[in-house]
Amino acid sequence: MPVTDEAIEKIKAMIVSGELRPGERLPKEADLAERLGLSRSSLREAVKALSVIRVLDVRQGDGTYVTSLEPDVLLDTLGFIVDFHQDDTVLEFLEVRRILEPAATAMAAGRMSDEEIATLEELLSGLSGDASLEELIDNDLEFHRRIAAGSGNTVLSSLIDGLYGPTRRARVWRGLTEEGAVERTRQQHRAILDAIAGRRPDLAHAWATVHIAGVEQWLRGTLGEADSALGLSGQ
Repeated sequence: MPVTDEAIEKIKAMIVSGELRPGERLPKEADLAERLGLSRSSLREAVKALSVIRVLDVRQGDGTYVTSLEPDVLLDTLGFIVDFHQDDTVLEFLEVRRILEPAATAMAAGRMSDEEIATLEELLSGLSGDASLEELIDNDLEFHRRIAAGSGNTVLSSLIDGLYGPTRRARVWRGLTEEGAVERTRQQHRAILDAIAGRRPDLAHAWATVHIAGVEQWLRGTLGEADSALGLSGQ
């Protein structure tokens, strides 16, 4: 095992065993390196790697700390990774959203407070009829984020939040090219909200599925047409 990987595993073991707890400061570099039987350089590389994935927090002049290790912190890097994926891979992210979001929406129908539902209502009602496409997309993402958070499951909410990057671009593309897409999105949001407000998990699940599947179906068709056009032009 490369020395840096070994160092990462040893620090991970300290955290998993509870020897290092969330929010706790790591021992001084020299002391920790000696304790783990590592060189200081390999320990530094391990700390850098673990800070990138939000396991450790390096604070200049103060030391290195274990982060809260909450799902929203650890899964934050998922969004960073997702942003690198384009084109056909976006369909795979939409497939995952189609699996996860309806479940989260159904859970939200049973768990969101009346105040949270009222906030969702304000979000939809506050969107003017002449809103720009950018405002519509931002409103769409915020709507879905609040519902995911309303599921009461922080892991599920964080996973969904990390999938928004490339699927956001698909929504912008659809809004620009497909006639009626914006108004259809408004109507589906209203149907989802009414199902949540009516405490109908089954209906909320169904409408969320229709909503995400619509974007997925449109993108499949669009990419298929593009592939066909390229095939014809290559003949």
